[in-house]
Amino acid sequence: MKLLTVGSVAFDAIETPFGKTDKIVGGAGTYICFSAAFFLKEQGIISVVGEDFPSETLQELKEKGVNLDGLQIIQGGKTFFWSGKYHNDMNSRDTLATELNVLGTFDPIVPENYQDVDYLLLGNLSPEVQRTVIERLVKRPKLIAMDTMNFWMDIALEELKKTIKLVDVIIINDEEARQLSGTYSLVKAASIIQAMGPQIVIIKKGEHGALLFHGEKIFYAPALPLEEVFDPTGAGDTFAGGFMGYIASTDDFSFENMKSAIIAGSALASFCVEKFGTNRLKEITTTELNNRIARFVELSHFQMKEI
Repeated sequence: MKLLTVGSVAFDAIETPFGKTDKIVGGAGTYICFSAAFFLKEQGIISVVGEDFPSETLQELKEKGVNLDGLQIIQGGKTFFWSGKYHNDMNSRDTLATELNVLGTFDPIVPENYQDVDYLLLGNLSPEVQRTVIERLVKRPKLIAMDTMNFWMDIALEELKKTIKLVDVIIINDEEARQLSGTYSLVKAASIIQAMGPQIVIIKKGEHGALLFHGEKIFYAPALPLEEVFDPTGAGDTFAGGFMGYIASTDDFSFENMKSAIIAGSALASFCVEKFGTNRLKEITTTELNNRIARFVELSHFQMKEI
């Protein structure tokens, strides 16, 4: 197996200035797997759902090449649910409801056929769950990446630091990087976070792109200017899935290849926000993705004569 994801498979209810949804499929693990599937046909997921989760979505994941042996389906249980409302700027939101349900007692089981995984992506979950999966793998993967958020920094900082120490890559946004490091400068923040364990720090800046830090090396990827953003939910998870899916498919985590992976993840995230939930991710063709990546290249490529 090339890539293993640990992340929620869930329900969301979303309201933005462009409209609102009833309960729809969401969850970090779901977005990651749909995104990584553009580059991989061999991936797996560790997660948990209740018996209320639609079998149609599970079949769609299987058809994308996602092995579901690590997905626990709890009979009589209810799937994790989150509801939120975005402000007009689409960068901030209010949480209206959070129901942990089966995720509240989730004990991640690593199936035997997952033990040879090459790359591991720890989606946004409790740091204890993330660390448990690392500890239950007999062989350490070639590269371990983790996503987290300020919620865990607020309530479980020491546990989070223990998990961060075990990973190679951390993916967070600019606000979270500043909170975790205790400094405003993102360059300084990356250096402080690298000292906590991860060699590679990726800082997402939403509509302003993403920064990649590896030792003294820095790469900046722009964000694609979009006329409309319908739903930012899952964009960060889509980015992470595209990034790790590309890395796993090329089996190359050099700094130069990570630059390409950042663009791949950014391109997919730019599609994700165009419709509610995972709907847009299910429609993208290879041609569309290649054209979108080309637009990113055009945004950041230029030649300048010597002065």
